[in-house]
Amino acid sequence: MTSHLDPRVARTRDDVSVVALRLLIEDGWDAVTHARVAALAGYSRATIYSHWPERDDLVRHAFAVFGEMPHYEATGSVTADLLGELQTFCRAMVERRLDRALAMLAERAQTTESITPVRDDFVATGERPMRESLQWIDDPARREAALLMLCGLVTHSVLMHGSAPTDLVLDAAVDIVLRGAPIDA
Repeated sequence: MTSHLDPRVARTRDDVSVVALRLLIEDGWDAVTHARVAALAGYSRATIYSHWPERDDLVRHAFAVFGEMPHYEATGSVTADLLGELQTFCRAMVERRLDRALAMLAERAQTTESITPVRDDFVATGERPMRESLQWIDDPARREAALLMLCGLVTHSVLMHGSAPTDLVLDAAVDIVLRGAPIDA
């Protein structure tokens, strides 16, 4: 996207996105202000305002850059692809502090209408590889349930328990989705 821009504009966008994202992750939503971003990125407030007139624009830009996260490179093996994407998701939650970003984004999207599309785009981009791996499930409701179970396993574990699920737990979850859980009746 930035390759067609003037190199100075591209550099400004890159610098600002790094600072806005760092502020968002380290200090929270309210820390992302034009003044703070300008000071930390080394640009004037006028420059920041000219590219991002509203604070939500800065946040939107930070999430757009955050959305460019790595994904597991699909191999064609459903099991390997699901497990690889879950492991990549776990690493992002912990190493890139995606947990903080998701928590803030979920909360803000409930109260700030302009952030709802940011959340929706961010989630859709993140879920895309797993949705592609689950296309073999014919029933749309079951396919959505499988997606939510697998993604929810990671988000719940990190957000509510403070740590990513182990590879053994990820393996078990993929196995349950692929084979179906036995019913004890």
